Amino acid sequence: MNIYRKNNLKCSISTTRLYSTSFSLGVRMLDKEYRNHIYSIYGFVRYADEIVDTFLEHDRQTLLNEFRDDTWKAIERGISLNPILDSFQHTVNECKIDYGLITAFLDSMEMDLNYKTYTRNDLEKYIYGSAEVVGLMCLRVFYVNDDEEYNALRYPARKLGEAFQKVNFLRDAQDDYQNKGRIYFKDIDFNNFTPEAKQKIEKEIQSDFDEAFKGIVRLKPQVRLGVYLAYRYYLNLFHKIKFAKPEAILKQRYRVSNPQKGVLMFKASLRNAMGLF
Repeated sequence: MNIYRKNNLKCSISTTRLYSTSFSLGVRMLDKEYRNHIYSIYGFVRYADEIVDTFLEHDRQTLLNEFRDDTWKAIERGISLNPILDSFQHTVNECKIDYGLITAFLDSMEMDLNYKTYTRNDLEKYIYGSAEVVGLMCLRVFYVNDDEEYNALRYPARKLGEAFQKVNFLRDAQDDYQNKGRIYFKDIDFNNFTPEAKQKIEKEIQSDFDEAFKGIVRLKPQVRLGVYLAYRYYLNLFHKIKFAKPEAILKQRYRVSNPQKGVLMFKASLRNAMGLF
């Protein structure tokens, strides 16, 4: 790896570690040959998400359009002066990531600029593009030369992304609803968020987790622990939200503490070492 690419990769690694300690822990559990590509994917999706979620004082549509154009130029040219995009294009080209996944992701990011209330169809499109395709990008990294396994694991990979995103919706409900005016669950009235409504969403999420786990146990040993750790982290966060009262969801943002993350990592590593899958 030349100095330029190594420097750009460090930007993706730094971005991942600054924005998500939990995801970083999962990546570190992957075999070394996969880590850099996953860091590059995370850096890319984080930058796009940052544009639509935090640059409120700027013209976000123009910024996203430029980011989209620069992404395709980087992939076509095989290089970019944007370090995050340079790392990402290298992963896309080396791991043969489907361009359709990238388009779906960027389209979902754009939806956050134009939608306030999501219909069921809108929500399915949004979740696919914002979360499921990220799982599919990572899956392609894991099985770049094995189409049979990649295709066999597509469904559980999508379900894992779907579960993660729905947990994020509940975790971030306070900010999304009160500060950004977004309502991802069209039939949910957050002004009258009942236990029944909350339980309906939670039932869907649990089903997604169950389907995702069926795929995790089939993953190759070199990547299984990292994915399982991310699964356990989100499952723990989901349980915290499940035991919270509906009105509490709009009053605080739930998280897993660093000591809890340490315990989860220890238990996941032990379970993996003992083959308890």
